[in-house]
Amino acid sequence: MLKKDDLIFNVDLEQYEEKVLAASNQTPILVDLWAEWCSPCLVIAPILKRFISEYEGELKLAKVEVDEGENMKLAGRYKVRGFPTIILIYKGEEVARFSGAKPLSFIRSFIDEHLGE
Repeated sequence: MLKKDDLIFNVDLEQYEEKVLAASNQTPILVDLWAEWCSPCLVIAPILKRFISEYEGELKLAKVEVDEGENMKLAGRYKVRGFPTIILIYKGEEVARFSGAKPLSFIRSFIDEHLGE
């Protein structure tokens, strides 16, 4: 059984290839591109945390603080225009994304739509 720490983790540009793109071949990963100064980012953080715990290991959350180190390059790679932007990565590819603080019901629908059986 995976520990909560394995399901929600911080990642930076250097680790992104291995911890997100490669790892997404086994488990879909939501990438939360966020910033400390962004109040909607702080609003959605506990909602995403709760959502990941509901999925019991079938989905992971990678948190990218865009103002740390070289992380803004990831925002550039995905042409992110605002924060938070949440990108669903599966099998190394972007499946879908949304921006802004959204309620739990929206996130559930988003995942069901893109990963539903």
